[in-house]
Amino acid sequence: VKLVESGGGLVQPGGSLRLSCAASGFTASMYPMSWYRQAPGKERTLVASITSASGSTSYGDSMKGRFTISRDNAKNTVYLQMNSLKSEDTGVYYCHARLFQNVYWGQGTQVTVSS
Repeated sequence: VKLVESGGGLVQPGGSLRLSCAASGFTASMYPMSWYRQAPGKERTLVASITSASGSTSYGDSMKGRFTISRDNAKNTVYLQMNSLKSEDTGVYYCHARLFQNVYWGQGTQVTVSS
């Protein structure tokens, strides 16, 4: 099982980024997938999740209306579209997969929101 994030970078406040999480070793559509964020000096927190069966989505309170999690089953990839970015969105974004009792993390991708 491997998760590889990409798409991070430096963006100005109000800008947008799309993060990708390429999964291998399993079928991502069959398991719940999530994005987490870890800001400097803070704990890792949940950003968004997508379920396996119905593809229902959920978001952290501060992300609702700005972030969208989605999945491309053909590419075995999960995305996080982030709009109207704020400085407080700065952090390392991690892809997360839960396969029954096992949890897997990607290496993370840095997002910096700054003018």
